[in-house]
Amino acid sequence: MAKIFDSIDEKLKTWIEEQPMWFVATAPLGADGHVNMSPRGHDSFSILAPHRVAWVDYTGSGVETISHIRENGRVCLMFNSFGSRPRIVRLHGHGSVHLPGEPSFEEVVALHPDHPSTRAVIVVDVTRVSDSCGWGVPVMEMTGERDLLRLQAEQKGVDGMSAYRQERNAKSIDGLPGLPSKIS
Repeated sequence: MAKIFDSIDEKLKTWIEEQPMWFVATAPLGADGHVNMSPRGHDSFSILAPHRVAWVDYTGSGVETISHIRENGRVCLMFNSFGSRPRIVRLHGHGSVHLPGEPSFEEVVALHPDHPSTRAVIVVDVTRVSDSCGWGVPVMEMTGERDLLRLQAEQKGVDGMSAYRQERNAKSIDGLPGLPSKIS
């Protein structure tokens, strides 16, 4: 059942956009570094072209994805159906981090609802598109998005979010550079 696609065509684009949750996996170059996988959701993902995708990256308790992408660019995104028809789609590629004021940041942020937790945009040039059966993924229902990211960011305010990023997002758990202090 597994298939490799030439690109993200319209049918695949529609399927990906229907998935309410997806995962991003990255790793540092060092063999002793920590592999990272993070769940993502909300209206934050965009398919920009048949071989290019991006997402709005929200402030989190860590900065592994940004640190790993800044170090080596390697990234894999995984989408899976939790509905009655199973399927998994993986997008492998090379990512880049874009910060406020940069053209790619502004382009992608404009495609999504404003979010006070926005810290960066990740753009991925996709080099491999594949799917697999997904038979092992459970069937589940989406009941809604969590609003905790927004509530925390609104409660902290702009200055509080900046301080939080300086404390939690300056370096990865392996000591790799995260966000520069100018946007932290």
